This record gives sequence, structure tokens and C-alpha cells, in this order.
Amino acid sequence: MKAFLHSLGSDACKRFTAISLWIGELRDPSVLKADVVAGITVALVLVPQSMAYAQLAGLPPHIGLYASFLAPIVAAIFGSSRQLQNGPLAVISLMTAAALVPMGLTTGEYLAYAAILALMVGVLQLLLGLLRLGVLVDFLSLPVVIGFTNAAAIVIGSLQLGKLFGITVDGSQPLYQTYWDLLMAIPHSTHWPTFLMGMWSLVLLVYLRRFPKLPGALITVVLAIIVSWLTGYANSGGQVVGDIPPGLPDIVLPMVSGLRLSELYLPALIIALLSFVEAFSIAKAIASETRHSLSANQEMVGKGLANIAAGLSQGYAVSGSFSRSAVAFSTGAKTGFTAIVSGVVVGITLWFLTPLLYHLPLATLAAVIIISVVGLIKFQPFNHAWRVNPHDGFVALVVFITTILTAPHLETGIFTGVALSIAFYLYRTMQPHFAELAVDAEGTYRDAQLSGLKKGDTLAMFRYDGDLYFANAGYLERRLLNAVADKPRLKVLILDLEAVDQIDATGEEMLAHMSERLSHAGIEFFIARSKPKIMSALQRSGLYDAIGEKHFFSRRPAAIDYVMARYGDAVDASHLHCHRPMPSEEGAPDAKIAGNKPSPYSA
Repeated sequence: MKAFLHSLGSDACKRFTAISLWIGELRDPSVLKADVVAGITVALVLVPQSMAYAQLAGLPPHIGLYASFLAPIVAAIFGSSRQLQNGPLAVISLMTAAALVPMGLTTGEYLAYAAILALMVGVLQLLLGLLRLGVLVDFLSLPVVIGFTNAAAIVIGSLQLGKLFGITVDGSQPLYQTYWDLLMAIPHSTHWPTFLMGMWSLVLLVYLRRFPKLPGALITVVLAIIVSWLTGYANSGGQVVGDIPPGLPDIVLPMVSGLRLSELYLPALIIALLSFVEAFSIAKAIASETRHSLSANQEMVGKGLANIAAGLSQGYAVSGSFSRSAVAFSTGAKTGFTAIVSGVVVGITLWFLTPLLYHLPLATLAAVIIISVVGLIKFQPFNHAWRVNPHDGFVALVVFITTILTAPHLETGIFTGVALSIAFYLYRTMQPHFAELAVDAEGTYRDAQLSGLKKGDTLAMFRYDGDLYFANAGYLERRLLNAVADKPRLKVLILDLEAVDQIDATGEEMLAHMSERLSHAGIEFFIARSKPKIMSALQRSGLYDAIGEKHFFSRRPAAIDYVMARYGDAVDASHLHCHRPMPSEEGAPDAKIAGNKPSPYSA
């Protein structure tokens, strides 16, 4: 325990010095120039996106800028990915709204709780990273992420449709009710200047996507501001961003009276895990191209500190963005300095340019969100998951449907997916492959049943391909007992456990009972090729001594040699006989039986 704590402490110290891995590269003028250009380019995308996503979270647009100021800088300093760009994200914004809207908060409380939620997410991620528990994100399997991401994108886009018509929709009700209310309101409540602005913004965004090197969102926002100012859009009833507090956000600890943290524990955990899964998937994809090292725990620390920075600077929860990371990669970003530059540009925007954002139409921000999330809707991964394993395809589909039906309570879809994934995992591991072995003409051990090979009546060898634990110990026991019942002349049973990587108390108890039952039936029981960790567990439990040292072999040929020397012609090993020893096992040392000679039996 002392050694573990020392290792943990040493590891934690390294988590706060990640910047040292790339800071020296900035001495190269070409690297510095590439990062500055990429950082400015990313900021041109980040500024309009962050304001739009803040609206999606139910927050004023400038809160998105606050979340885009310090968070990307901190994530770059402490994260392991060089190109991953952090900041507001559509899915995380929607989940923030889903967590806060049901609480019935005032405007001031809503802002404070958004920052508190970011702090909670950050603390959770930081602890997971320092304790090297990043593996927990594996509970969110790929099918769960596929189903949830597609459904969330549809929910996000749907909630923005009302803003294109100038109609207020209730985002706290089921999605089908939102659609119905919107359809009923469109004929008599549409605000036509807003509709025209929204449609024009959508068309412009779609057209500019034909030129990927141009900052389409920024161009659309700038043109919309100009048109709004020239036409008096706000005076005609169109909703605009309005006054934005000038200057950088204050660093404060968000405070509210009657703190209701218990209502945020679960949303914070879900956002912490889901945001990391999304971000780390993006980081891995980019790292595979750049061939830079990546650490899940280090990235978790970076995300945690970034969210803490966002919460303390009056922002809200952030994560890694695929679109902005792709922009950084395509424009030649070399190090984390790219994100630092983008954060500085956002700071400059807050300090000097906020008056220019007054006339920005909210309909344009809604169009930016809709175009952004359309790229998240991809149905090909459903088909791919189904082809790999129908269980995975089913999980992705159920998560998708559940998330749609239970929106805006998005956590229901995630919980359903995690539960289904675990259930299918247990189902798949409850009945691992089990086979009686025989040797073919090439000297290779095969499944006798599948290969049509001769089986033994007096000597039988079985292979079990799976971990041995509470969910499948009974299955192995039944298969062995049925096999014994089918062989009334059986004298020796050899169980090949080479594929068993884990064993628990239930599995160990089953082996003990099996040894006793076979002994009472006059059948000698041998175990072959168990891994060192399995042998250690059996030694600690006492089963190794109970069965006897001479009943454990590190090689199958050695076990057969021993049986033949012990029983002679009383057993028939012809089905396990090989005329050509396999090179992989010929001459290999036996861990348990001293003095074994090379065997004529192949492995």
C-alpha cells in the first residue's frame, strides 16, 4: 500500500507538468508561426460557436465567451493532446440545460448553478485523472455514444427551430409535444423578419460549407450583424444579443443561498464521463495522424482543470470539439500553444469587441447551432455496429430511441445504454466456447466436434475459452459433467485453462467441487496451461495443494506423457497423438513437472 501511495503521488506530480513536453518546441520560429495562425483560425470559429452554444444551455451568449477564454488555455497546459481544442460543446450545453431547467431557478441562480456544475464536473474529472481511474469511461461503450450523440443532435436541432420563426418553445416538455406546439404556433405566431433572418443565415452557412478554408460561421455572424444594424432588425421586434458586459470575467467562486448540490451530482458525473469520452475519441483520432503520445489520465486532468477554470471564470462546462480540433489540425497546429492563442483572441474579443455584437440576431445563432449539429447525425455507425455484433447495433438503436423519447432528460438514454451493454456482456460471457480437443493431421489441436475428429473414450481433453467467474462457473460445470456422463469408460480428464485470464471465488469453488466429483467417480483430474495469475490464485486458496502438484502442467504434451506413463495401455491417447511435434511447444520447459522429456504429442 505504501508503494502504491508513493507511486500515486509521483504520478500526480507529473500530471501538472504536461506543458514541458512541447513548450521547448516553440523556439522553432516555424512551429510558433504555425501555432499562432492555427490559433487565430480556431478562434474565428470558436467565438460564434461559443455564443450559440451558450444559448443552447439557456445562458446569455457572453457566458459562452467566458467559457472559451481560460478553459482552452488551461486544457492545453495540462492536457496531453496537442491539437484538441476545448470550449463549449453542443451536447454538453444541452445536458447543462437539461440539468438546470428542472430546478426552476431565477436568472441569477441559473448563471451561478451553471458555473457550479462546471466546477463539479472539473473536480470529478481531476480526481479520476489523479487516481488513474480514466478507465471508468469504458462503461460508456461505443454503441452508447453512437446512439446518444445522434439522438442529442436531433434534440438540439429541434429545440432551435422555434428561434428561426421567432416562436418561444418549451424545452422542458417531451420532444413530440415541442414539435406539435411549434406546428400549431407557426401559422399565427411567426415573426417574419426573424424567419427571413434565420433562413438567410441557414442558406449562407450551407453555401459557405463549400469552402472549408473559410470561417463560415464567423462570416455569417458578421454579415448578420451588418444586416441587422442597417435594417433596424431589433426595432422591428427581432431578438438580438444586446448589451454584453465589456471586459474579462472576474475570477469568483459562484455562490447561491440554499445550495442544492444533491440535484447536480448525477448530471455532473454523466457530463464528466460523456464529455471525456467524446474528447478523448477526438484526441485519439488526431494522435493517430500526428503520432504524438496520448494519456487518458493526463487528458482527464486537463479536462478537469479546464472545467474548474470555466466555473471560476463565470462560464459553464466545456469539452473537446471535433470541428474546432479539425480546424486546428488542418491549419497546421503543432503544439498546445494553438489553444492558448485562441483563448487570448477570445479575451481580446471580450475586452474590445463586445459592443460590435449588440445587433447579432439570435436567429443567426440558432442557425449556427443547427448547421453544427447536423454533422453529428450519422446513421452509418449504426449499421457498422450491427455488422460487428447485433447486440451492439441493438444497444445503439435503443439508446437513440430512448434519448429521443425521454428528452430533455437525456441521462435516461445513457443509463439505458450502460445497463444494456453490461447485460449483453454478461450474456456473452455466460457461455464461452467449450470444446473437446483432438489433434488433426497437421498436428494442431482442434475442436473435435467442429473438425470431425475422433474423440477419446478413456482420456479426454477439454478447452474452455473465457474467464471463470460467478456468471459462467455453473455453465462450465454442466458441460464437464455432461461430457463425463457421455463417456462411461473415462479414466482421465484434462482441462486446458490457457484462455482463462480471471477467476473469482465462485470459479475456484467450482473447480474444487469438480475435482471431488471426478475423484469419487474414479476419474483423475488434470489442469493444463493455466496462467501464472490463475496458478497464484489457486495456490492462495489451497486448491492447488488439494488437487496435488502433479495434476498441474504448463504444457499439454507433458500432461499426456504423464498420463501415458501412469496408465499405459489402460487409456487410449491416439486421438491426441501427433507425428510431428509443434515447434511452439517442443522443448518448452514445464513449470510444474521436473524432468519431463520432449513429447511426441503436439500442442
